Amino acid sequence: MEFFDALNFKHVEMIESQPVFFVATAADDARINLSPKGLQDTFRVISPTRVAYLDLGGSGNETNAHLLADGRITVMFCNFQQPALILRIYGTGKPVLPWESGWDEISQHFTMLPGTRQIFDIAVESVQTSCGWGVPIMEHDRERKTLIKAHSNADPQEWAGKHKRRRESIDGLPTRTTDRYIAGETPTDS
Repeated sequence: MEFFDALNFKHVEMIESQPVFFVATAADDARINLSPKGLQDTFRVISPTRVAYLDLGGSGNETNAHLLADGRITVMFCNFQQPALILRIYGTGKPVLPWESGWDEISQHFTMLPGTRQIFDIAVESVQTSCGWGVPIMEHDRERKTLIKAHSNADPQEWAGKHKRRRESIDGLPTRTTDRYIAGETPTDS
């Protein structure tokens, strides 16, 4: 096991070759949230001490709530090919929403996907690598297109109504409005 103050070239190379990553957050008196993330091209290394990922609407918004309450986040990558390696990024993060200051700067690093609701901007505090010898070797078959397809086919009014009811985490922590991104539009808080 090794710790680093920032991401180096080998770390970035490993990150860019992974089809999936995992995000963990927590807040006082709340469940620990651990989410798998996929969808090609949604994670970015912006600098050795800054990363971000594009977030699409899904079943909940725990990461948003936890980062507002606590700020701590861990992102983990596992190399399912050779060489065996696990890489964790420890840091603090914040959700950046499409109508907020900072959106134009951070969003230029991504191609917007149907259902985009926010980008998580993460300040890297430390990086840890470990062997990963117990992680299986697996082949990546293909991307699952279900989430993007669902957002592409969703009625915007129905989607907005469904997600406006989700103003808190499963433990009752508040989230901010995260309506889907539509270029040039600002959501209402009705």
